[in-house]
Amino acid sequence: MTDSTHRLSRYLLGFAAGFVAVLVFHQGMLTLLHAIHFVSVKPFPLAPTPPFGVPKIWSLAFWGGIWGLVYVLSERSFPRHLFAYLIVAIVFGAIGPSLVAWFVVLPINGLPMGGGFHPVGVITALSINGAWGLGTAIFLLATAGRR
Repeated sequence: MTDSTHRLSRYLLGFAAGFVAVLVFHQGMLTLLHAIHFVSVKPFPLAPTPPFGVPKIWSLAFWGGIWGLVYVLSERSFPRHLFAYLIVAIVFGAIGPSLVAWFVVLPINGLPMGGGFHPVGVITALSINGAWGLGTAIFLLATAGRR
């Protein structure tokens, strides 16, 4: 397998891992937070999202896949030791997507930065996105390992 073929397959796996990690880990964490009455937001939202009316869960999964590509591009700088790698994956997931959501996505949608930075919202974002990072790492390690 050539290096460019390996990179392409790694990017495809990164997208798939990020996509599936939203459905399993991100929404799994949201399910847990909802079950303990920490948040009122229900998991697996089916409300249509603009501009195409795609159910929100599929939009979230798609963007999880895009973040999976960013993850693959970044993971070369992650530590090699498994425990440290997983910790960095959680931190990557918690910080990267949360910052983009707080400072780009919410303002674009006419909402205040960070949704007002209410503690429950901050903890929820960091938790569900950190769970996504862990899930992405686990799926990538399970399917292809790391170079």
